[in-house]
Amino acid sequence: MQRKNKPTLAVWKFASCDGCQLSLLDCEDELLAIIDRIDIAYFPEATRTVLKGPYDVSLVEGSITTQHDAERIHRVRRASKVLITIGACATAGGIQALRNFADVKQLVPMVYASPKYIETLNKSTPISDHVFVDFELRGCPINKGQLLEVLSAYLHGRKPNTSRYSVCMECKRNGTPCVMVAQGTPCLGPVTQAGCGAICPLFQRGCYGCFGPAEVANTRALSEQWKALGKTPQDVMRAFRTYNAYAEAFRKESDIHGA
Repeated sequence: MQRKNKPTLAVWKFASCDGCQLSLLDCEDELLAIIDRIDIAYFPEATRTVLKGPYDVSLVEGSITTQHDAERIHRVRRASKVLITIGACATAGGIQALRNFADVKQLVPMVYASPKYIETLNKSTPISDHVFVDFELRGCPINKGQLLEVLSAYLHGRKPNTSRYSVCMECKRNGTPCVMVAQGTPCLGPVTQAGCGAICPLFQRGCYGCFGPAEVANTRALSEQWKALGKTPQDVMRAFRTYNAYAEAFRKESDIHGA
């Protein structure tokens, strides 16, 4: 009997810090348990081995910031049966999407000694703005447990089971007192998708919105609560313009409070 080929996995990098790829490598023992069931066909962060596509599953980290990458992502999509974006950069443009609220031509000379050599797009955009994405896994960085769940789901032909509720639910489960109620500390937890384990509130700090907007995010109500705590419109704008600044719910709310 002919042996069935193992599913192939490819991992691609665009504009990012590599943190989400490192989350995959951090799986260590979990990867060892499945390594004999899949072929890692392309993953420069971990191996020099390169197998030709098409690939059963592709993980894509990073946003699109250059014309070259805008063209390359289409080649990745054509070579991938399933394409999963991982991390805030790939799903919402990342911290580099702060350029989207300014004039890039004015920013480049401030950063580079020879700006004439820099070719970049005016905006940093998520992968889904360019090609069809089968699943978006958020986080800055992603939760490795969620990553393993998504990989397992697609390799076994089922729907992934990941959190869509807010960080507040994680605080309740952890028995962590609400920092907004107990301490008057501004927190993005009520509008941010769960996945981090509510680490910041556990240490009496407000959530920074690393996992992007929750499925139902009442950003307007939260903004009013922040103002009641003494925060200015500019404070609110800056809070929404961080790792997921260009995620639709956060972007629209930040636009209301500042230019």
